[in-house]
Amino acid sequence: MTTTRFGHHVPDILDCLAQLSNDEVPTPPKLARAMLDLLPDEVWSRPDFVWLDPFSKSGVFLREIATRLLDGLADWEPDFATRREHILGNMLHGASITEMTGIISRRSLYCSANASGPHSIVRFAEPQGNLPFVPAAHDFQANDRCRLCSAPEELERGEGRENYAYSFIHGTYPTQEMANMKFDVIVGNPPYQIDSDGNTRTMPIYQKFVDQAIALDPRYVLMITPSRWFAGGLGLDDFRARMIADRRMAKLVDNPKIFDCFPGVKIRGGVSYFLWDREHNDDTEFSTRIDGTIRSTARRDLRKGEGVLVRDNRAALITERVAQHGYPSVEETFGPQVPFGLRTNFAGSLEAPFPESIPLIYGTRVGYVRDDQLERNHAWVDRWKVLLPKAGSGDTPLDDEGNIIDVVTGAPIALAPGSACTQTYFVAGVFNSATETENYANYLATKFVRFLVLQRKVTQDITPDRFRFAPMLDMTRSWTDEELYDHFHLTHEERDYINLTIKPRSVNLSLDSPIPASHLPGGSKHRPGAGTDGPEIDE
Repeated sequence: MTTTRFGHHVPDILDCLAQLSNDEVPTPPKLARAMLDLLPDEVWSRPDFVWLDPFSKSGVFLREIATRLLDGLADWEPDFATRREHILGNMLHGASITEMTGIISRRSLYCSANASGPHSIVRFAEPQGNLPFVPAAHDFQANDRCRLCSAPEELERGEGRENYAYSFIHGTYPTQEMANMKFDVIVGNPPYQIDSDGNTRTMPIYQKFVDQAIALDPRYVLMITPSRWFAGGLGLDDFRARMIADRRMAKLVDNPKIFDCFPGVKIRGGVSYFLWDREHNDDTEFSTRIDGTIRSTARRDLRKGEGVLVRDNRAALITERVAQHGYPSVEETFGPQVPFGLRTNFAGSLEAPFPESIPLIYGTRVGYVRDDQLERNHAWVDRWKVLLPKAGSGDTPLDDEGNIIDVVTGAPIALAPGSACTQTYFVAGVFNSATETENYANYLATKFVRFLVLQRKVTQDITPDRFRFAPMLDMTRSWTDEELYDHFHLTHEERDYINLTIKPRSVNLSLDSPIPASHLPGGSKHRPGAGTDGPEIDE
């Protein structure tokens, strides 16, 4: 909310707040206002509605709600002071996530950190007013993690220190005094993650706040979260299934561009906000928002994504049209994630070949092993194979218009019989001839296939289920992108969109040798002294 006083620009103080910690990322006022725009107009003229922000960081949501209610309830109560007293005293409630954010939030809403003090615009009996910080305790189990949020026990650092046991999901807020209170609208920006597994991975936590808000059965839930739950995320499978199946998801606005909503805060995969409406029982209005502007909106049945939420409206139409042809999926041709039982860090190979040794393809070199060192799929050694790197592209780049421009997967390797590989690669398919192997490798490299993979891909890790939308066609013949576009009746606009979205992809053909030249000394992938293994380096 920018104002001008005496000819000078006066910025909104909440636009100037810095991130305090990984979970204390304040919501920019402009973003909060865009989220509140999803609510129906009638909520701003309801003096009986009770609002809740149970994880307040800056107080921006409650402040913006108060501003709208002050206008919307003017006819109901013409006296400004009386109207403000009712809104702040009876309608707006919240809980901060830390002591510090409680102080900031009360200053935003009441113009005073002390809601009972002389500077508060509405005088409460208690200093925290309707915006307290409510302490909570973790419930640690035998694995030294909290049963409720999976936080590690080291977060308990002694009395007076923040322990990040958020009251809304740890049973202390709403408080016992609020047990009979019915909330009509729950809004906010919950904490996103808890450090996990020695800080090498992070455990998402935002889904627990969403579940708890819905469990309170309000009229509306309005929240913003990372978008990675659409197709992946650690421990989010059940949450994704519930969200996709919930017909009360009235509106969902996806913001795929990194830094678009939270400048300076890198949230891979972007963020999205949604409106859950208790009375809604229909398709979802799904929108894509880039640089603050809605670029695309479509009504969609989110259940049609085969277990994921396709975040691109144009892509959703294409995947549905491809599925209507009834082909089996490429996913069914993939082997297990450790195809021969040898992990990425397998150290049992030798550098030089020996009698009856089997070449073992690592990410950046070749080793040699005995047949009995392979733990499974021995018969695949003597088959024609297509390998695909387990790691694809990382952060998904976007152009100035917000369009994804991606390579999606690593280069497929078409191999002659006679070798095996570590976990660095999937065996994407085994075949009986060089022709089928070459055609399949080139097929996986088409823009058409990689576009379909992109719709299920949220991280650099490639897993077989990412290929579920890609149809398995006749590999005794070759396929070009144009032939695939014709075969599946894509429009000119859809063809142009795929060609714009997906970068060209090379194929690593090794049809005369079980060892790709790229992995031998002097080859493009070879890295001397690489140790046991590492991800394939994409040139």
